[in-house]
Amino acid sequence: MDYENIGIEVDNKVAVVEIQKGPNNFFDTDLINNLADIFEGFDAGDDARAIVLCSEGKHFCAGNDFSSNSRNEERADRKPGAPNPLYAAATRLFATKTPIIGAIQGAAVGGGFGLAVMPDFRVACPEARFTANFVKLGFHPGFGLTHTLARIIGHQQAHLMFLTGRRIGGEEAHKIGLVDVLTDKESLRDEAIKLAAEIAENAPLAVQSVRATMRVGLSDAVLAQTNHENAEQFRLQQTEDFKEGIKSVAERRSGNFQGR
Repeated sequence: MDYENIGIEVDNKVAVVEIQKGPNNFFDTDLINNLADIFEGFDAGDDARAIVLCSEGKHFCAGNDFSSNSRNEERADRKPGAPNPLYAAATRLFATKTPIIGAIQGAAVGGGFGLAVMPDFRVACPEARFTANFVKLGFHPGFGLTHTLARIIGHQQAHLMFLTGRRIGGEEAHKIGLVDVLTDKESLRDEAIKLAAEIAENAPLAVQSVRATMRVGLSDAVLAQTNHENAEQFRLQQTEDFKEGIKSVAERRSGNFQGR
């Protein structure tokens, strides 16, 4: 089956799933649901025993495009307490069974950072950049990051990234355990496939069993956390600080926040 903006190749039980919306690879709900469809399809068969998630272009995923008029209209139409379809789609990703390796080049920003945290392992190059820049937008983190990031790098490091909105490069990300394999940009895809192949050569039922144990409760926790994140995001979207944050980031300047 063909999916818009996603390429799929399978070789020797390793699937390479490529987001094809370069250079920034902004996501939307349809893209995340399509990724979930693809991963669930591999779960149901034996074509692939490990998946490499990667992107074309300069950046892995620059997150949600807050400058998009259609997305601004979608936010304006939301009601208090209404579920966020994007986070329902994200929860599907975390519930899949086949091991996933993320190949991260360039920026993984905001929700794109959340997508980069979803795989079991990350292969990145020094040029990779990770940022949970939500507070610079006058916003609350989403995509389950307030649960998943701390699970990988620890509460204190995650807390630091969230409250500063700082950006870290591939080398620092490797140092704090966010990145599992650090390699040069030219070897990024090959190294990710190499790790996926090392997993795929093992007994598939045993791999899925161990993975389920290591990720026990993860999708349920992401569901609960995204419900909370969604409520906080809705509340903050009504503030003047959020409007200023969107404007200041678009203008590449510090926000003039007034706390209202």
